[in-house]
Amino acid sequence: MILRVDNVSKSFGGVKILDGISLEIKKGEIVGLLGRNGAGKSTLMKIITGFITPSQGKVFFDDQLLTKELQNKIGYLPELNPLYMDMFVFEYLDFFSQVYHVQNSKERIEYLIELCSLEKVYNKKISTLSKGNKQRVGFARTLLHDPEILILDEPISGLDPEQITNMLNIIKFFSKDKIILFSTHILQEVISICSRVIVLGNGKLKHDFDSKECNFESLNTIFNS
Repeated sequence: MILRVDNVSKSFGGVKILDGISLEIKKGEIVGLLGRNGAGKSTLMKIITGFITPSQGKVFFDDQLLTKELQNKIGYLPELNPLYMDMFVFEYLDFFSQVYHVQNSKERIEYLIELCSLEKVYNKKISTLSKGNKQRVGFARTLLHDPEILILDEPISGLDPEQITNMLNIIKFFSKDKIILFSTHILQEVISICSRVIVLGNGKLKHDFDSKECNFESLNTIFNS
């Protein structure tokens, strides 16, 4: 599986948010997407998932144009995690297991509850949860249908240090047979988990390099340049 973004641009109201972005991500790669606020990270992720259409350019999966069928292979956790606050955690996950037509849904939900450390909140209303637990519920939902591609927009936002470590360990665990693209502002975590780092700036791809080639100081300089 290869994800390919080919010369993608996007404008809103005459303002260009993305300008000719091209990149490839292969199965087994964890790619960190960096950039200041407004750099175009979320817009790029929404285009890859098919939530919005590019003004120019195309997205391919194994040389196939993005289609509704291929969208089913994507797990997407947006920055503003959409949750149904009046649902209980188990009810929410069960609902989406039906949306995704998950086979053996009971076993899959139990597996993800344990994996995402949600045992203590499984029977609680989502509205009563901390921000960190809400984020983990959203992450569990993202993994329900065992997608081949994970697009994660600020997945560790709102998590405490222990929860961040847990989340990154899960991402690393799944990276062997998936394409993973995630954005974050926490540079040190990018270095610890990513195989590649992509930096956007003013809608353009500024840097794309192996994470082994950088350290915190160099990333911080690039990020703030």
